[in-house]
Amino acid sequence: MRILGIDPGIGICGFGLVNYVVGKGMKALDFGAVTTKVDAPLPSRLLELYDSLVQVFEETKPEVVAVEKLFFSKNITTGIAVAEARGIVLLVAEQKEVPVYEYTPNEIKKTLTGYGAASKAQMQEMVKMELGLEFKPKPDDAADALAVAITCGFLYRNGKNDEYKFSNTKGGKI
Repeated sequence: MRILGIDPGIGICGFGLVNYVVGKGMKALDFGAVTTKVDAPLPSRLLELYDSLVQVFEETKPEVVAVEKLFFSKNITTGIAVAEARGIVLLVAEQKEVPVYEYTPNEIKKTLTGYGAASKAQMQEMVKMELGLEFKPKPDDAADALAVAITCGFLYRNGKNDEYKFSNTKGGKI
């Protein structure tokens, strides 16, 4: 199963594609980040993100999309921009008819490390180990996207993914 993990962001949107084979584990197929021009107006940045994500979907051909749920901390302005980027991710997934699963940052951390407050360094190390990579994926947004994809694979393996399915997607079950 080809799982495309996405760490949404308006300036940098990380993506990571893993292939999960039951009984054989996961392998990273591709990862990176889509960036938008910082000085461009918001509508232009959203269009740029949309066009780039359409290209990512077409090149990676995911069977499932795993996306990080929105988490507001102290900076609501950043949260709004992430929500707008997340909306673009959901739109492209819906247009491509790919099922979407969503996970909170704490669910992702707990799934990969067993600890919901794991540090970014701990998460990157677990991504590296789980995928058998020789290096920690860069940029951080790509590592985060791979972590989301790994979470989806782990929960699928354990039969616990249904509760994380985004309710408005046309895509079928995995």
